[in-house]
Amino acid sequence: MLRSQITQLFGRRFLSFQTLPTPNPNALKFISPECNILPMAGKTFEFTSTLQSVHSPLALRLFKIPGVRSVMLGENFLTVNKQDHINWANLRPEVVELMDDFLTTKQEPSITKELVDQSQQESEVAEAEDSEIVSMIKELIETRIRPAIQDDGGDIEYKAFDEETGTVFLKLQGACKSCSSSEDTLKHGIESMLMHYIEEVREVVQILDPEEEIALKEFDKLEQQLQQKRLSQQNEVPPPSL
Repeated sequence: MLRSQITQLFGRRFLSFQTLPTPNPNALKFISPECNILPMAGKTFEFTSTLQSVHSPLALRLFKIPGVRSVMLGENFLTVNKQDHINWANLRPEVVELMDDFLTTKQEPSITKELVDQSQQESEVAEAEDSEIVSMIKELIETRIRPAIQDDGGDIEYKAFDEETGTVFLKLQGACKSCSSSEDTLKHGIESMLMHYIEEVREVVQILDPEEEIALKEFDKLEQQLQQKRLSQQNEVPPPSL
């Protein structure tokens, strides 16, 4: 009732969004059942910084919300990764309000035409150069693996196949990328399925962006420092007691 009164007063239509948890506590999946977010079916785009989101007005606006770590856009859903210290109780309403305003006013596209054209050209070139084995790998990923991962607010991108070693290089995106169970998903799920159906596949390896590798190295350094501090505290001789 209240929304209809507001719509009559201001002439604006409000959308409803479903918010689903993911295996990653720092990621939420926002579903838009009433309208598409991307103009491309079955495609996703991930943005991990403001610099990367220059071709996505929607992602660029989301990065202005304090606490947003990365954004992944899908055909009818959006996954937001937050920073550890941010509470979803505060962040979720801001994301929903921004999405509602952006998708109802339609003043800008979610991604630019340049990005759409670039993605289509890259796909066409890759398909023309694919070997039979690579085509089989991509088809299995598209039909059996990606749908399940997208249900959890993530995605997977094929990057390369080394025929000499039988190694498939993939990139996890969205909720799956920073999830604690991502290694299990990669090895026990994706790798097992690809090896079962395609005998040439012997291993699956995850590829990280340069900034992600730097962040992981810094995190490992911090973990080592904390561990050394704990060990030194344990080895300290307690002062004599009276």
